[in-house]
Amino acid sequence: MSAHHSRAHAASYNRAFVIGIALNVAFVLVEAFYGWQADSLALLSDAGHNLSDVLGLLMAWGGFYLARLRPNRKHTYGWGRATILAALFNALILLIAIGGIVWEAISRFSHPVPIQGGVVMLVAAVGVVINGITAWMFMSGNKDDLNLRGAFLHMAADALVSLGVVIAGALFIWTGWVWLDPAISLVIAVLVLLGTWGLLRQSLHLTLDGVPASIELDTVKSFLSALPDVSEVHDLHVWAMSTSETALTVHLVMCNGHPGDDFLNHVAEELHHDFAIEHATIQIEVSARQCALSNHT
Repeated sequence: MSAHHSRAHAASYNRAFVIGIALNVAFVLVEAFYGWQADSLALLSDAGHNLSDVLGLLMAWGGFYLARLRPNRKHTYGWGRATILAALFNALILLIAIGGIVWEAISRFSHPVPIQGGVVMLVAAVGVVINGITAWMFMSGNKDDLNLRGAFLHMAADALVSLGVVIAGALFIWTGWVWLDPAISLVIAVLVLLGTWGLLRQSLHLTLDGVPASIELDTVKSFLSALPDVSEVHDLHVWAMSTSETALTVHLVMCNGHPGDDFLNHVAEELHHDFAIEHATIQIEVSARQCALSNHT
């Protein structure tokens, strides 16, 4: 990626974060006010969930910004790990919000309260539009960046959740069933949990230097083992430097000595092209014993 394209990419998502955060802060205030006025737990719980997503967007934006700071003497790999931590904290905040929604919904089953269905439907419909627009702004980055994927999934889930609240309001107007409001709140909690669990699992995995899900380690080892004159591959490590950058270190045993910089550059280019590994450190070793065994096979 060229420097110009990288700056344009960063500027595009910076704008997306600013617009998304501004829209969602305004919507949280509106939704909380009308949820209180209509005494709708579905609206209030959705407002709490949207507030947690604002915090999540702020953290995702912070990680996105820090990942673009240049490395220095104290952070030789830069600040890319901040994007992984942002995704992890994002998931944890959502789990806390889910717990609050479930707790309040269960208590509402014992003491159901009628809601103003028309107000609920109108406010939630606005949420469908706002969350849908925000999700659309992060759609292009969700495939390659876990941090941006977290922002996209949350906003897309919120659009669906708001749609569920619209349906709850319509059903209440039609049936008058007061238990629909806490029931929809529980459905919201389950949907958010399903979307959050994958983000939590993946971000925790990357925090512990796990191999990124997009990379099959055996395939990488097979590629390295098939290189000319390579008789052994060992000390192979692959981990995420950020939600969009992967690093690799490996020792290659080669019987004909060091093959030169052209070989190393070629391998690094192939790792980048085939596996999206940005930083490859390759150590060449010459093992007389291993090469002797290799020559007799």
